[in-house]
Amino acid sequence: MERISIAEPVFNGNEKKYLMECIDTGWVSANGRFVNEFQEKFAEYCGSKYAIACANGTVTLMLIMKALNIGPGDEVIMPTLTYVATANAVASCGAKPVFVDSDPDTWNVDPNAIEAAINHHTKAIIPVHLYGLACDMTAIMDISIRYGIPVIEDAAEAHGAMWDGQKVGGIGKIGSFSFFGNKIITSGEGGMIVTNDDDLYRRMNLMKAQGMDSKKRYWHVIRGYNFRMTNMQAAVGLGQLENIDWHIAQRRRVADTYKKLFAEKLDGYVTIQKVDNPENHVYWMNSIILTDKVKKTRDEVMAAMEEANIEMRPLFYPMHVMPVYRDTKLHLPVAEHLSERGINLPSHSKLDEEKIGYIVDSLANIIKG
Repeated sequence: MERISIAEPVFNGNEKKYLMECIDTGWVSANGRFVNEFQEKFAEYCGSKYAIACANGTVTLMLIMKALNIGPGDEVIMPTLTYVATANAVASCGAKPVFVDSDPDTWNVDPNAIEAAINHHTKAIIPVHLYGLACDMTAIMDISIRYGIPVIEDAAEAHGAMWDGQKVGGIGKIGSFSFFGNKIITSGEGGMIVTNDDDLYRRMNLMKAQGMDSKKRYWHVIRGYNFRMTNMQAAVGLGQLENIDWHIAQRRRVADTYKKLFAEKLDGYVTIQKVDNPENHVYWMNSIILTDKVKKTRDEVMAAMEEANIEMRPLFYPMHVMPVYRDTKLHLPVAEHLSERGINLPSHSKLDEEKIGYIVDSLANIIKG
């Protein structure tokens, strides 16, 4: 079997056509029709009033921090089990990321842990829709309303996931997305912010383009940044967005095949994220937790799978155990266990039943052998 990678983009729409239009017309930087159209169509898709295209997903979070005036002395609550960009964005503005534990079934942030961490320094809450599964936004928004604390949705991994009939990203005060090459839809690099807040939209649009007055060229009214998305990125992103339903359907097809084979060949040996409603999960990653029946370590299993020519990756390491954010006094047992025993499997849309079968068969032989 040829090597099976964990992620591969699929370009089966107008991506090349739109990209060539950028090259042929010379509109390759931050100006051009595709930036505006991508923003408009993405806002519509998420059910939001506004969307702001940025250079990548990390700077969307940084821009949100700046627009909300989050800075030194402020605290932002987030799950410890997330990609480091979430914490880095908070730290970049001088605020303190406050790490809380996960729900053992969904692996998403535990709403009870969020509420327990709130104090007079708390400036925002960032739920992360981990691996494509929507957080319990009913509970989180209830906390937001009761304490008057804004919710920033980190939906980098969850384009199109739903909670109670509404797409993630557009449920809280503001939402952030990534279009990195391994995401459900991609523009190579790139990110998007969605919001319904008029003032935040105005501030972020101004800040992302060096603080320049839109009606007076080279007249800078606030300190800003170059966080803009290029027209070329937006061209690819728009082509992907036009086919997003197909991309999500393929992710769910892959996930359904995995679930069927897990039940047949690995029942009791692995667990997966609990999903109450099929609309809640878009399966950016299909991930497993090795149960106590598996005597090998997570790293031993991954190394053996690599020998079988199958790329695997560990679940994210909790923020509080890594050198940059280590807190030796903090013990978050659920996230620590999930990370220690968790593996991400190949999850892209090019996987067919034969390849998924090979992956699960290889995994079963290694785990049970």
